[in-house]
Amino acid sequence: MTSTEKTVLVVAAHPDDEILGCGGTIAYHARRKEAVHVVILGEGVTSRDDHRDRDANSEKLSTLGEAAQRAGAILGVRSTTLHGFPDNRMDSIDLLDMVKIVEGFIERFRPDIVYTHHRGDLNIDHRLVHDAVVTACRPLPRNHQVTTLLFFEVASSTEWQPPGSGVPFQPNWFVDITDTLELKLAALKEYSSEMCPWPHARSLEAVEHLAHWRGTSIGVAAAEAFMLGRNMML
Repeated sequence: MTSTEKTVLVVAAHPDDEILGCGGTIAYHARRKEAVHVVILGEGVTSRDDHRDRDANSEKLSTLGEAAQRAGAILGVRSTTLHGFPDNRMDSIDLLDMVKIVEGFIERFRPDIVYTHHRGDLNIDHRLVHDAVVTACRPLPRNHQVTTLLFFEVASSTEWQPPGSGVPFQPNWFVDITDTLELKLAALKEYSSEMCPWPHARSLEAVEHLAHWRGTSIGVAAAEAFMLGRNMML
């Protein structure tokens, strides 16, 4: 890695969140020859049953994991790691345990830039992953310094939080994904079991419309929007 090359870590709650939230930006970094690593903390799928049963869903979980690897390959990521916390049941896990896992990945990859969920999302797992990442990225003098911390939106979660029920998503950081939007959409097609038909917010059409709308905020054809958590010049 050259001295100017950045390392990027994306920490997501569920398989497909990483693409919905910042798939175009991942491809943007990869095209710049920057190392992008994706960590997905939750397993997906099992929350659709009344009781968590990994054995009963083993085939679906395997298929979802394979989709995550293919989606990452389309975008050019260096690695995709799935951890396996319970889907939509992360409030059953001690936050410290989640923080320790994230700290381990930060120590392993030593990222300059970290992307993760917005704190105000409707989904409980998104909120807890946000808390774990922010804690793991605290700027202690003895720690490796994450210079930029950014929070992404996830269609069908961020915008579904009613006003006053959570922190509003008010983007102040944008990435032009005009040249990588098609890669984002191609990666999402690998998650066919997770995507929904139009006009659902988690449809390919909705994702494309959102990218174009965010693009108009900065005068480009397509963009992804973020809230800046921290940016340090070191």
